Amino acid sequence: MKNILLGCSAALAISAGAAWADSHVDLLFAPGEDDQFDWESFEALKETQLDGEQLTVFGPWLGPDQELIENVLAYFAAATGADVKYTGSDSFEQQIVIDAEAGSAPNVSVFPQPGLASDMASRGFLTPLGEKTAAWVADNYAAGQSWVDLGTYAGPDGSEALYGFFFKVDVKSLVWYSPENFEDAGYEVPETMEDLKALTEQIAADGETPWCIGLGSGGATGWPATDWVEDMMLRTQPPEVYDGWVSNEIPFDDPKIVEAIEEFGWFARNDDFVAGGSGVVSSTDFRDSPKGLFSSPPQCYMHHQASFIPAFFPEGTEVGLDADFFYFPAYQGKDLGSPVLGAGTLFAITKDSPAAQALIEFLKSPIAHEVWMAQQGFLTPHKGVNTDVYATDTLKSMGEILLDATTFRFDGSDLMPGGVGAGTFWTGMVDYAGGKDAATVASEIQSSWEALK
Repeated sequence: MKNILLGCSAALAISAGAAWADSHVDLLFAPGEDDQFDWESFEALKETQLDGEQLTVFGPWLGPDQELIENVLAYFAAATGADVKYTGSDSFEQQIVIDAEAGSAPNVSVFPQPGLASDMASRGFLTPLGEKTAAWVADNYAAGQSWVDLGTYAGPDGSEALYGFFFKVDVKSLVWYSPENFEDAGYEVPETMEDLKALTEQIAADGETPWCIGLGSGGATGWPATDWVEDMMLRTQPPEVYDGWVSNEIPFDDPKIVEAIEEFGWFARNDDFVAGGSGVVSSTDFRDSPKGLFSSPPQCYMHHQASFIPAFFPEGTEVGLDADFFYFPAYQGKDLGSPVLGAGTLFAITKDSPAAQALIEFLKSPIAHEVWMAQQGFLTPHKGVNTDVYATDTLKSMGEILLDATTFRFDGSDLMPGGVGAGTFWTGMVDYAGGKDAATVASEIQSSWEALK
């Protein structure tokens, strides 16, 4: 539910093969014409020649997103001569398992989250990417070891290796606000969690409401609170504690997790801090919640939500002018760096071939990232790209948050068993927002996890 819908259901395929020189591939940005792009990395790709070799890529992207990835893959086809065929499906998670079990998997698959990739690696359906690639990711991605860890899984023999290469990332650790409202009230963007809490108290003391918070989402009601708790986990505990919590090696009712839930409660369970009072948090739809930023007078001054939320702002809202965002800050006093919570897609080899290996090498090149950066809907932690290529200042600012991250962690509830992450965690947060004790809620969620074992 937390992922943006991927588009229409029709699965389409293209052939982006043959060489650019033969005009069989239309490249969105002509090589060499715009010096903002790293054309040297494109030219270097030509050292790998795969004339006529077919490469099949299967992923979740359809509609406009399919066109975006095809524009990127066209550069690989143009440089290497490979015949690249991308197919998208809104049933990717089910279909890739069927294809792998039938022995008809594509060369490369694009997974929307690590859980399924980890499961397929354990069954022997993925090819390890090698220690050199792991070292490259660690050196060239901001918070690089985080990305190595997220793509490292146990194989069929139990030994761990890097199987997933992350490409295209979403950021969740954001607070949205109206610059005009801040300016009119004399408020400044906080740089630490201490500052954010002080600002929250100041706004309330001024007789205004600091936050709009909504957990409503139909059958998925409660999920926005899980993002709050995950962000708070990363701001109160080291990343290894977060990892232990997500895997349940650290139980849900551990005091460290209860503390993170109560950190969310500091904001959400204070009637003076939330538009409408804490009693309406669970019943307010998350899509309607940010609209209070734009009312006159404002119903609230801040809203915590991921990078997709502008889709639900009032029509005509211009991000960067009418609305903007800042990094959901870390505690200065806890020395945990600048953690970022988010999500992302990963590429994995599901049927090995020279072209499949070459595509992973292509994903390391700045040009593979910059082509999508210059379009829309793409963020990257690649430290070697030119951030001026981003299509908008908004994307550039989000990209800089990724590059400044000292730790990146994937949305925890998406990594938990469905009955917990998309079940009792959601409902437990609704109960907590409604007044139930945090320790009790955490104990109930832990009991549900143990029932699944």
